[in-house]
Amino acid sequence: MDLDGGAGNNKRVFNRLGTDTSKNQKVCFHWRAGKCTRFPCSFLHTEPSHPSGSAAASSTANGSGAPKRFADDSGFSGSAQRRGPNFKNNHNNSWGRMGANNKVVRKTEKVCNYWVQGNCTFGDKCRFLHSWSLGEGFSMLNHLDGHQKLLSGIVLPAGMDKLFTGSKDETLRAWDANSGQCTGVINLGGEVGCMISEGLWLFVGIPNAVKAWNTQTNQEFSLSGPAGQVYAMIVGNSLLFAGTQEGILAWKFNAVTNSFEPAASLKGHTLPVVSLMVGANRLYSGSMDHSIKVWSLETLQCLQTLTDHTNVVMSLLCWDQFLLSCSLDQTIKVWVATENGNLEVTYTHNEEHGLLNLRGMHDLESKPVLLCACNDNYVRLYDLPSFSKRGKIFAKQEIRAIEVGPSGLFFTGDGTGFKVWKWAEPVATT
Repeated sequence: MDLDGGAGNNKRVFNRLGTDTSKNQKVCFHWRAGKCTRFPCSFLHTEPSHPSGSAAASSTANGSGAPKRFADDSGFSGSAQRRGPNFKNNHNNSWGRMGANNKVVRKTEKVCNYWVQGNCTFGDKCRFLHSWSLGEGFSMLNHLDGHQKLLSGIVLPAGMDKLFTGSKDETLRAWDANSGQCTGVINLGGEVGCMISEGLWLFVGIPNAVKAWNTQTNQEFSLSGPAGQVYAMIVGNSLLFAGTQEGILAWKFNAVTNSFEPAASLKGHTLPVVSLMVGANRLYSGSMDHSIKVWSLETLQCLQTLTDHTNVVMSLLCWDQFLLSCSLDQTIKVWVATENGNLEVTYTHNEEHGLLNLRGMHDLESKPVLLCACNDNYVRLYDLPSFSKRGKIFAKQEIRAIEVGPSGLFFTGDGTGFKVWKWAEPVATT
């Protein structure tokens, strides 16, 4: 790379939070509005705590009582062996149930504007957040800036000490993973729509093309074929798939000619394809036409069309035997395969804002965590499968890019830069 300048039939919602009977006092209306001047005030200046619901049932895909595993036994569906929805244990009833250990965040969920500008005079007494996150168990390590426009992709290739970011400013930047310094910039000539890495390869989607770099040999390829922006990419069954304005394109690398060759064009969506995922020998595609299509990776034929979402399907994720989808309709849907192989919604999680991106990882206690970016500039963190709240991450602009790294690290795009986060080591008990 040449761098310049350096469950099944069960469709109930299982979210049972219980009823709060622990308080008799009301929360101060003026305090909530940030205007209370009474001291002492006879009303509460804090949000009341809510009792958690019944403990979530412990269930596994094989019914053996072993811990749930991700699609590739080390994390959510990635580039290794992928699993996906299947009909085993399709009556899993732990989705949306909060266990007794659920930690609900109950603090002022607004960042202090004066703190952001560096001139808040209240210090520790300020009732607004002097932090870019809310919750326990994770913290911010660094904030790196450099792009001129919104970040649209973050990639940390396995085994490399470099991190790559792509932006609407039409550049690709390389960062030293140890020092945090920008080591080079490539001008792409088009806005970055998406980025992925697979083995030694780095793929960047721009209007009318996919750029490919071999990070070991520095070979560069330009894959033609897309019309308009490339919104999503994924690798499956030795094929590179790209979601474009006119459907899905696929390429295969020919080792003899040392080039990428067109392999297939998948038609069926009526509007651009903006999300892709691979699992259980299937390709899943989400579109601006509000639908999800399920394709066979063997025949590349469409097997099923899912129409439960009512707005753009922005992101897809495979976890264990489930497919998760999020949409601008403000929902996350959990899909599972029935005995006849078709997918059905087993749980729906509702948000107050449209959802942009889903990523999954384990914390350092090996607990599965879902990261959900919403169009209110927040990333919400949930335990799976209970959807118990773990915390929030705040930003000045929409977070379109999330990347998961090793050893509890993860990255979130934040306007023209990105933040580096890390899960805390579990506290030893005696």
